[in-house]
Amino acid sequence: MVKFVTTVRIRYADTDQMKFVYNGKYLEFFEVGRTELIRDMGMSYKEMEEAGFMLPLYDTYVRYHSPAYYDEIIEIESAMSSKPLAKLKIDYTIKVGDRLIATGYTQHAFVSVATGKPVRSPELFNKLIDKYFKD
Repeated sequence: MVKFVTTVRIRYADTDQMKFVYNGKYLEFFEVGRTELIRDMGMSYKEMEEAGFMLPLYDTYVRYHSPAYYDEIIEIESAMSSKPLAKLKIDYTIKVGDRLIATGYTQHAFVSVATGKPVRSPELFNKLIDKYFKD
């Protein structure tokens, strides 16, 4: 398993009329967590795209447990619990201190930039994650 935790301060623009974070913002928080997890493993999204691969989202789920509010600092834990083959699944837990805010996941396909078609997990990505997943 590979995990990474990053933080985001809630901006006023992230909140809605009810004074807590708008539900659609959680997919943005998942993106921040996913991007930083992959960067912590040793590669940026930009480098993956330059190498000829994209990771379009094809499935997501969010469970809201408790609201987050303006100026709070959320912790986004992103985790990969299995080695990807043709798809990448990342699980997320968002907290403010000990308070659980949201949980969920995103699933992505590896797609060739050249063909626009799904491919297996590319070797350059496999090399990054091999140290976390022993067969």
